[in-house]
Amino acid sequence: MSVIVTDSGFSTEDTAPAFAPIRSADGPAPALDIPSDIALADVLDLALKAEILRIDFPSFADGRGFTLAAQLRREGFTGTLRAHGHVIADQYAMARRSGFDQVEISADLAERQPEDQWLRRADWQAHDYQSRMRRAG
Repeated sequence: MSVIVTDSGFSTEDTAPAFAPIRSADGPAPALDIPSDIALADVLDLALKAEILRIDFPSFADGRGFTLAAQLRREGFTGTLRAHGHVIADQYAMARRSGFDQVEISADLAERQPEDQWLRRADWQAHDYQSRMRRAG
């Protein structure tokens, strides 16, 4: 079972949306899976019509998902963005700053990095470089 991480901590989904792979979607779908290696321009029309997009992170060292999230927000996506896969607690603030609303992790990762580690990064707006510079000035 997956664990959903938000600014208020861990939760699980009672009814998970049926995510369809965006590459095989024939038309608009409410929930789409997006791989990190996709060219956004090729699927932007479909993505903008979805209610929730789940962007894959095949490795914690692969930051392409952060770029995709930021691009989607700049293009006007207003639905839910969920990071999925190998995202670690140290990356939570970056995920939120780039436009993600949620992070979906495995139960195994949730055991290794408990909720308190994620919650320490939940105040992501107050601890970025620009905020510190504004307060110092």
